Amino acid sequence: MTEYGGLPEPYNQREQARVAILPVPYDGTSTWGKGADKGPEALLEASANMELYDIETDSEVYRLGIFTDQPVTESRNPELMVQAVEQRTNALLNEGKFVVTIGGEHSVSIGAIRAHAAHHDGLTVLQIDAHTDLRDSYEGSPNNHACVMARAQELCPIVQVGIRSMDIGEKANLDPQRVFWAHEIVDAPDDSWMSKALNLISANVYITIDLDGFDPAIAPSTGTPEPGGLKWYPALRFLRKVIEHRNLVGFDIVELCPNPADKATDFLAAKLLYKLLSYKFMH
Repeated sequence: MTEYGGLPEPYNQREQARVAILPVPYDGTSTWGKGADKGPEALLEASANMELYDIETDSEVYRLGIFTDQPVTESRNPELMVQAVEQRTNALLNEGKFVVTIGGEHSVSIGAIRAHAAHHDGLTVLQIDAHTDLRDSYEGSPNNHACVMARAQELCPIVQVGIRSMDIGEKANLDPQRVFWAHEIVDAPDDSWMSKALNLISANVYITIDLDGFDPAIAPSTGTPEPGGLKWYPALRFLRKVIEHRNLVGFDIVELCPNPADKATDFLAAKLLYKLLSYKFMH
């Protein structure tokens, strides 16, 4: 598998790297557009064509070292995949790495969230997504991609941003005070919603980003693109605000379904990953 950023030695070496990228090319429970298993490789390939100097933070975060681990290939069922991701994430956290998981469909986040919750007290999971993902079970599995935030909510509080699609059965699991709907964000006269969201996030935060949280005008290559959604710069303003005021312990980027004829979403995902690392380590 391609290494993130196309980095030269020693910046891509496991021993010295501060950051570990964990690819999980799993697409076992997605229900419409297939291809998320190709997402990690597409993101990594795009990252090799990315400039490594970040203008906004005046930094080169890759100098901390970014190691790309071997992919998690367990795919027999979602339960075994989740267990494998949790085990691998735990191992990387025990090495002192800052772990970034790249999917794959959204169910890959469950194992990563479990590992981080075990390592960090006072955790909140911040979800950027078009969908609530609060089903208790879907198509016979509690670890389906539609159940990710139901599983996260069993571990710690959650905050949901960019939501614009849900099943009525999920309302019972939803806390409306912790949801920031896409239509309200887009129509908001200012960024005050960002401070309201930040106030709901505890000292430690894990961020899970489903790329369909973004407007399909800028990120069309996802399994279930929903009309509307977050734009690039407002989303970055919010994410930077969160990372500057809370302790980001890890994050994931999922649901990239690459289109060979349009690499814009691949590059957006690769750049988004680098921006979040730049915000985390800018000081």
